[in-house]
Amino acid sequence: MASEREPVRVVIVDDDQLVRLALRLVIEGEPDLTVVAEAADGDAAIAVVDERRPDVVLMDVRMSGRDGLSATREILTRPAPPRVLVLTTFDSDDLVLGALRAGALGFVLKDTPPPRIVDAVRTVAEGKPALSPAAMARVIAAATGPGSRDARDATRQAARRRLEALSERERETARAIADGLGNLEIAERLNISVATVKAHTGSLFAKLAVENRVQIALLVRDAEE
Repeated sequence: MASEREPVRVVIVDDDQLVRLALRLVIEGEPDLTVVAEAADGDAAIAVVDERRPDVVLMDVRMSGRDGLSATREILTRPAPPRVLVLTTFDSDDLVLGALRAGALGFVLKDTPPPRIVDAVRTVAEGKPALSPAAMARVIAAATGPGSRDARDATRQAARRRLEALSERERETARAIADGLGNLEIAERLNISVATVKAHTGSLFAKLAVENRVQIALLVRDAEE
Protein backbone atom coordinates (compact mmCIF):
# COMPACT_ATOMS: atom_id res chain seq x y z
CA MET A 1 0.00 0.00 0.00
CA ALA A 2 1.07 3.60 -0.50
CA SER A 3 2.82 5.34 2.38
CA GLU A 4 1.60 8.58 3.91
CA ARG A 5 4.02 10.56 1.75
CA GLU A 6 3.01 8.86 -1.46
CA PRO A 7 -0.32 9.30 -3.22
CA VAL A 8 -2.67 6.34 -3.40
CA ARG A 9 -2.19 4.77 -6.82
CA VAL A 10 -5.50 4.17 -8.61
CA VAL A 11 -6.44 2.24 -11.75
CA ILE A 12 -9.80 3.10 -13.35
CA VAL A 13 -11.60 0.30 -15.19
CA ASP A 14 -14.68 1.17 -17.26
CA ASP A 15 -15.66 0.59 -20.87
CA ASP A 16 -17.09 4.11 -21.16
CA GLN A 17 -14.34 6.58 -22.05
CA LEU A 18 -16.33 9.53 -20.73
CA VAL A 19 -16.80 7.82 -17.37
CA ARG A 20 -13.07 7.13 -17.18
CA LEU A 21 -12.32 10.75 -18.00
CA ALA A 22 -14.73 12.05 -15.38
CA LEU A 23 -13.32 9.74 -12.71
CA ARG A 24 -9.77 10.71 -13.62
CA LEU A 25 -10.59 14.39 -13.24
CA VAL A 26 -12.17 13.75 -9.83
CA ILE A 27 -9.30 11.61 -8.53
CA GLU A 28 -6.47 13.66 -9.97
CA GLY A 29 -7.92 16.72 -8.27
CA GLU A 30 -6.87 15.29 -4.90
CA PRO A 31 -3.23 15.68 -3.78
CA ASP A 32 -3.17 12.30 -2.04
CA LEU A 33 -4.55 10.32 -5.00
CA THR A 34 -3.22 9.66 -8.47
CA VAL A 35 -4.44 7.69 -11.49
CA VAL A 36 -1.66 5.46 -12.79
CA ALA A 37 -3.59 3.75 -15.59
CA GLU A 38 -6.97 3.10 -17.17
CA ALA A 39 -8.52 -0.01 -18.72
CA ALA A 40 -11.62 -0.59 -20.82
CA ASP A 41 -12.35 -4.22 -19.91
CA GLY A 42 -11.45 -6.95 -17.46
CA ASP A 43 -8.58 -8.46 -19.44
CA ALA A 44 -6.94 -5.07 -19.85
CA ALA A 45 -7.50 -4.41 -16.13
CA ILE A 46 -5.64 -7.58 -15.15
CA ALA A 47 -2.72 -6.70 -17.41
CA VAL A 48 -2.54 -3.15 -16.08
CA VAL A 49 -2.67 -4.30 -12.46
CA ASP A 50 0.19 -6.73 -13.09
CA GLU A 51 2.23 -3.98 -14.72
CA ARG A 52 1.49 -0.95 -12.52
CA ARG A 53 0.79 -2.55 -9.11
CA PRO A 54 -1.82 0.01 -7.97
CA ASP A 55 -3.18 0.40 -4.45
CA VAL A 56 -6.84 0.63 -5.53
CA VAL A 57 -8.76 -0.55 -8.59
CA LEU A 58 -12.01 1.27 -9.31
CA MET A 59 -13.79 -1.52 -11.19
CA ASP A 60 -16.92 -1.31 -13.33
CA VAL A 61 -19.16 -4.38 -13.13
CA ARG A 62 -20.68 -4.56 -16.58
CA MET A 63 -18.32 -4.09 -19.50
CA SER A 64 -17.96 -5.33 -23.04
CA GLY A 65 -15.37 -8.09 -23.05
CA ARG A 66 -14.39 -9.59 -19.71
CA ASP A 67 -16.68 -8.33 -16.94
CA GLY A 68 -15.63 -6.74 -13.68
CA LEU A 69 -16.66 -9.71 -11.53
CA SER A 70 -14.38 -12.14 -13.36
CA ALA A 71 -11.56 -9.61 -13.41
CA THR A 72 -11.93 -8.95 -9.68
CA ARG A 73 -11.62 -12.65 -8.89
CA GLU A 74 -8.50 -12.91 -11.02
CA ILE A 75 -6.86 -9.77 -9.65
CA LEU A 76 -7.40 -10.83 -6.05
CA THR A 77 -5.47 -14.06 -6.61
CA ARG A 78 -2.29 -12.01 -7.12
CA PRO A 79 0.31 -11.73 -4.35
CA ALA A 80 -0.32 -8.53 -2.35
CA PRO A 81 -3.30 -7.59 -4.54
CA PRO A 82 -4.77 -4.09 -4.71
CA ARG A 83 -8.03 -3.19 -3.01
CA VAL A 84 -10.99 -3.37 -5.40
CA LEU A 85 -13.78 -0.82 -5.24
CA VAL A 86 -16.66 -1.84 -7.50
CA LEU A 87 -18.34 0.79 -9.65
CA THR A 88 -21.99 0.14 -10.46
CA THR A 89 -25.29 1.62 -11.57
CA PHE A 90 -27.10 -1.04 -9.48
CA ASP A 91 -28.69 -2.47 -12.59
CA SER A 92 -27.15 -5.86 -11.71
CA ASP A 93 -27.23 -6.50 -7.97
CA ASP A 94 -26.19 -10.14 -8.39
CA LEU A 95 -22.90 -9.10 -9.98
CA VAL A 96 -22.24 -6.63 -7.18
CA LEU A 97 -22.87 -9.34 -4.59
CA GLY A 98 -20.60 -11.68 -6.48
CA ALA A 99 -17.83 -9.08 -6.54
CA LEU A 100 -18.09 -8.52 -2.79
CA ARG A 101 -18.01 -12.25 -2.15
CA ALA A 102 -14.97 -12.49 -4.39
CA GLY A 103 -13.15 -9.98 -2.20
CA ALA A 104 -13.99 -6.49 -3.45
CA LEU A 105 -13.92 -4.15 -0.49
CA GLY A 106 -16.92 -2.02 -1.43
CA PHE A 107 -18.68 -0.21 -4.21
CA VAL A 108 -19.91 3.19 -5.29
CA LEU A 109 -22.67 4.22 -7.64
CA LYS A 110 -21.74 5.99 -10.84
CA ASP A 111 -23.91 8.95 -9.83
CA THR A 112 -22.27 9.27 -6.40
CA PRO A 113 -21.13 12.85 -5.67
CA PRO A 114 -17.40 13.22 -6.40
CA PRO A 115 -16.38 13.90 -2.77
CA ARG A 116 -17.93 10.58 -1.71
CA ILE A 117 -16.17 8.71 -4.48
CA VAL A 118 -12.90 10.19 -3.28
CA ASP A 119 -13.71 9.22 0.32
CA ALA A 120 -14.51 5.66 -0.80
CA VAL A 121 -11.18 5.35 -2.61
CA ARG A 122 -9.33 6.53 0.50
CA THR A 123 -11.33 4.20 2.72
CA VAL A 124 -10.62 1.04 0.74
CA ALA A 125 -6.98 2.07 0.35
CA GLU A 126 -6.81 1.77 4.15
CA GLY A 127 -8.25 -1.73 3.96
CA LYS A 128 -11.69 -0.73 5.23
CA PRO A 129 -15.03 -1.44 3.52
CA ALA A 130 -16.73 1.43 1.73
CA LEU A 131 -20.41 0.58 1.90
CA SER A 132 -23.01 3.26 2.50
CA PRO A 133 -26.08 2.23 4.55
CA ALA A 134 -28.35 2.66 1.54
CA ALA A 135 -26.07 0.60 -0.68
CA MET A 136 -25.71 -2.14 1.92
CA ALA A 137 -29.50 -2.27 2.21
CA ARG A 138 -29.72 -2.90 -1.53
CA VAL A 139 -27.10 -5.65 -1.31
CA ILE A 140 -28.87 -7.35 1.58
CA ALA A 141 -32.21 -7.06 -0.22
CA ALA A 142 -30.72 -8.65 -3.31
CA ALA A 143 -29.18 -11.43 -1.25
CA THR A 144 -32.36 -12.19 0.66
CA GLY A 145 -35.02 -11.43 -1.93
CA PRO A 146 -37.13 -13.84 -3.99
CA GLY A 147 -35.20 -16.38 -6.01
CA SER A 148 -34.58 -20.02 -6.43
CA ARG A 149 -35.34 -21.88 -3.20
CA ASP A 150 -32.89 -24.62 -4.10
CA ALA A 151 -30.12 -22.09 -4.79
CA ARG A 152 -30.77 -20.31 -1.49
CA ASP A 153 -30.77 -23.61 0.39
CA ALA A 154 -27.47 -24.64 -1.18
CA THR A 155 -25.90 -21.27 -0.34
CA ARG A 156 -27.17 -21.46 3.24
CA GLN A 157 -25.88 -24.97 3.80
CA ALA A 158 -22.47 -24.15 2.30
CA ALA A 159 -22.16 -21.08 4.52
CA ARG A 160 -23.16 -23.02 7.62
CA ARG A 161 -20.59 -25.72 6.90
CA ARG A 162 -17.86 -23.11 6.69
CA LEU A 163 -18.94 -21.49 9.96
CA GLU A 164 -18.95 -24.86 11.75
CA ALA A 165 -15.15 -24.79 11.68
CA LEU A 166 -15.15 -21.78 14.00
CA SER A 167 -14.92 -21.73 17.76
CA GLU A 168 -17.82 -20.24 19.72
CA ARG A 169 -15.86 -17.00 20.29
CA GLU A 170 -14.96 -16.77 16.62
CA ARG A 171 -18.62 -17.21 15.65
CA GLU A 172 -19.56 -14.42 18.07
CA THR A 173 -16.91 -12.21 16.50
CA ALA A 174 -18.19 -13.04 13.01
CA ARG A 175 -21.74 -12.19 14.10
CA ALA A 176 -20.57 -8.84 15.47
CA ILE A 177 -18.72 -8.08 12.23
CA ALA A 178 -21.92 -8.86 10.31
CA ASP A 179 -23.70 -6.38 12.57
CA GLY A 180 -21.28 -3.72 11.36
CA LEU A 181 -19.33 -3.30 14.61
CA GLY A 182 -15.75 -2.10 14.73
CA ASN A 183 -13.04 -3.73 16.83
CA LEU A 184 -13.63 -1.58 19.91
CA GLU A 185 -17.39 -2.17 19.76
CA ILE A 186 -16.86 -5.92 19.38
CA ALA A 187 -14.50 -5.92 22.36
CA GLU A 188 -17.14 -4.16 24.46
CA ARG A 189 -19.91 -6.52 23.33
CA LEU A 190 -17.91 -9.68 24.02
CA ASN A 191 -16.08 -8.30 27.07
CA ILE A 192 -12.65 -9.04 25.60
CA SER A 193 -9.65 -6.91 24.60
CA VAL A 194 -9.23 -5.27 21.20
CA ALA A 195 -6.10 -7.37 20.73
CA THR A 196 -8.19 -10.51 21.23
CA VAL A 197 -10.75 -9.25 18.71
CA LYS A 198 -7.96 -8.77 16.18
CA ALA A 199 -6.69 -12.29 16.88
CA HIS A 200 -10.17 -13.76 16.38
CA THR A 201 -10.58 -11.76 13.16
CA GLY A 202 -7.26 -13.07 11.87
CA SER A 203 -8.46 -16.61 12.60
CA LEU A 204 -11.67 -15.89 10.70
CA PHE A 205 -9.71 -14.79 7.65
CA ALA A 206 -7.67 -18.00 7.74
CA LYS A 207 -10.42 -20.50 8.56
CA LEU A 208 -13.02 -19.02 6.22
CA ALA A 209 -10.53 -18.29 3.41
CA VAL A 210 -11.70 -14.69 3.09
CA GLU A 211 -9.83 -11.47 2.45
CA ASN A 212 -11.87 -8.89 4.33
CA ARG A 213 -14.68 -8.20 6.80
CA VAL A 214 -17.28 -7.68 4.07
CA GLN A 215 -16.91 -11.32 3.02
CA ILE A 216 -17.31 -12.42 6.64
CA ALA A 217 -20.52 -10.39 6.97
CA LEU A 218 -21.97 -11.81 3.75
CA LEU A 219 -21.11 -15.37 4.81
CA VAL A 220 -22.88 -14.90 8.15
CA ARG A 221 -25.93 -13.49 6.41
CA ASP A 222 -25.94 -16.38 3.93
CA ALA A 223 -25.90 -18.86 6.83
CA GLU A 224 -28.85 -17.16 8.47
CA GLU A 225 -31.01 -17.04 5.35
